[in-house]
Amino acid sequence: MVPLLQHQGSNLVMEGIWPTKSMVCLKKWRPIKLSSSMVMILAGMMLLSPKLYPRPGYGESDPNPKRTVKSMALDIEELADQLGLGSKFYVIGFSMGGQVVWSCLKYIPHRLAGVGLLTPVINYWWPGFPANLSSEVYNQQLQRDQWALRVAHHAPWLTYWWETQKWFPTLSVAALSPDILSHQDRELMSKRSDRENYVAQVRQQGEYESLHRDVNIGFGTWEFSPMDLENPFPNKEGSVHLWQGDEDMIVPVTLQRYIVQRLPWIHYHELTGAGHLFPHADGMCDSIVKAILVGEK
Repeated sequence: MVPLLQHQGSNLVMEGIWPTKSMVCLKKWRPIKLSSSMVMILAGMMLLSPKLYPRPGYGESDPNPKRTVKSMALDIEELADQLGLGSKFYVIGFSMGGQVVWSCLKYIPHRLAGVGLLTPVINYWWPGFPANLSSEVYNQQLQRDQWALRVAHHAPWLTYWWETQKWFPTLSVAALSPDILSHQDRELMSKRSDRENYVAQVRQQGEYESLHRDVNIGFGTWEFSPMDLENPFPNKEGSVHLWQGDEDMIVPVTLQRYIVQRLPWIHYHELTGAGHLFPHADGMCDSIVKAILVGEK
């Protein structure tokens, strides 16, 4: 744990899951990529990177075999209290980090000052989806991903075996397959020559304790459906924002649209031509942070 830095006002906790270096904004909203200094104070905001405070099983963080959807929110609350962030704080979840944010919205909504969901991964088995819609979108995935997610949902104890066997292709995201990258994703990836080394660093305890547990929880049976959540800010004292690329080949935009239709209090930002890695595109950091903090759409 690093020493606490002096700060004023609210605090922003960035909670992501995919192995990417954090992108934050300095004064005047100039975006930069952090490499070594992973805690910064900016305009009264404390930004926390998942590299500095990795979730269980990632980096050097202790695994938690008893991790659940609910425990993820309680972990965030405990971290915020240990850091002295005050009674309310902001959370942002990217990709699989979305499951953490949905959990916070369910279990600790009273602690939230604002929320950002960046292409949050969708569980096809969440109650609330029309059966024909979720089945149709599920079947549009690569065959390898359909198999892998069925294992994670119906037989999670077999996930490790499935992801390490050599007879069938495994989950495309875990294998870093280029088949799930959009045109924009490929362009952004070409600028990330260090990614493989960074992936090895965050998965140093093995994929079972990191990615496999996340997949099992994310696509398992949840205690609630995000589509049944209530507005955490009925008096408009804060806001919830969700960004989604319409060319995302990992998270289907069709189901994301359905979710925000069910939750009209979410400010939805659909990005034309964007893939899954849009948070790393020039200017996106500015838009995301300003929308959450000062209410710009």
